[in-house]
Amino acid sequence: MFDILMYLFENYIHSETEVFVDHDQLTDELIKAGFEVDEIYKALDWLEKLADLQNSDTIPYLTKNSPCSSVRIYTDEEVMRLDAESRGFILFLEQINVLDTETREMVIDRVMALETPEFMLDDLKWVVLMVLFNVPGHENAYTQMEELVFEEPDGPLH
Repeated sequence: MFDILMYLFENYIHSETEVFVDHDQLTDELIKAGFEVDEIYKALDWLEKLADLQNSDTIPYLTKNSPCSSVRIYTDEEVMRLDAESRGFILFLEQINVLDTETREMVIDRVMALETPEFMLDDLKWVVLMVLFNVPGHENAYTQMEELVFEEPDGPLH
């Protein structure tokens, strides 16, 4: 499923190519690209739920902006999926204002919805990009995250 999300993001969303509105056409396109139908449906459902998070009244922590900063305590299930490096990276993104409380929770929600056996830091970076791309008003954060993903550091990191 994650491969399909990456394919869609790189070939349609990130390249600013017009995304097919018709699910049948998009499904056919993904089948031609070599993806399995079950995985395609899971990926499309994942994207729909990402869009739903923006307008959710059922998950109030995603719709309320808190002016104060908070500390995120991860559940055991989240710790199993997000290793210490990934959790540290999320905290770093909050500290540099790429993620706020709302988008952090959206990222964690979408990570937990992935059905990948292994989840690595690079995968997390792509999920963050997908979330930020889909949340209106976070264009600067998306650009900053894009720079973190695509630019090579010029020297040793300390």
